[in-house]
Amino acid sequence: MSYQDSGMDRTQEIIEWMKSVPTNKEYKFDEDKYLNEITQYVISTYNQHYAQSKYQATDTILDAGYGEGFCMGNIIKYAKRYGKKDGKNRRDIMKLIHYAVIMLYVHDSQKDAEKGHENE
Repeated sequence: MSYQDSGMDRTQEIIEWMKSVPTNKEYKFDEDKYLNEITQYVISTYNQHYAQSKYQATDTILDAGYGEGFCMGNIIKYAKRYGKKDGKNRRDIMKLIHYAVIMLYVHDSQKDAEKGHENE
């Protein structure tokens, strides 16, 4: 059953799913904790001003075919900014990771499109 069928919004579905995932005490570097924090951060970005309309600027950039450069540019930007603006703050790291996740989406979308062209 999808979140649309259950009446839950996407954010609530993700939160419920996260509660159901068992915590593995064997993570040496607390990856489970950080993945949870990253998920919460990404969810929070959808409540910010640039996400209030149906389409975000990122949607337009991806649709125009500039997704890879946009994501990689932002990853570099936040990596280079870390420690320089407002000191060593976690927010720059979270933004870097968020753009890396979007880059995974771009990568997979490109691979899916390539596969589709191979089958034509």
